[in-house]
Amino acid sequence: MSDADAETGSIEVDFGDDGLVPAVAQDADSGEVLMLAHVSPEALSRTRETGEAHYYSRSREELWHKGGTSGHTQSVREVRVDCDADTLLYLVEQAGGACHTGHRSCFHRTIDGEHVGERVFDPDEVY
Repeated sequence: MSDADAETGSIEVDFGDDGLVPAVAQDADSGEVLMLAHVSPEALSRTRETGEAHYYSRSREELWHKGGTSGHTQSVREVRVDCDADTLLYLVEQAGGACHTGHRSCFHRTIDGEHVGERVFDPDEVY
């Protein structure tokens, strides 16, 4: 487990064997969970430098600026780390939808297939 650095108070994140940690993006005002993605050390650094969410795309194997293509960015108010320092929580202000399917949240359906989320854009027009 990582401890706080005595000088900066920063937590050393445990990126594990694959160099990635999961990060949950949550609406800073409503508490709605918007998405889950993975973060590399570079993505975390870019997020902290720019104030906008950056992730690591495992499928494309590259750094990914959330909203870089769609314009649906996440302004990061705060980054939290869990007790084991192996999971992050981004508290964000979401511009547009968080999900590439056009929904506000990636969690827009139940396990039984019921649609419970709001569609906020047409992905065919954006991508």
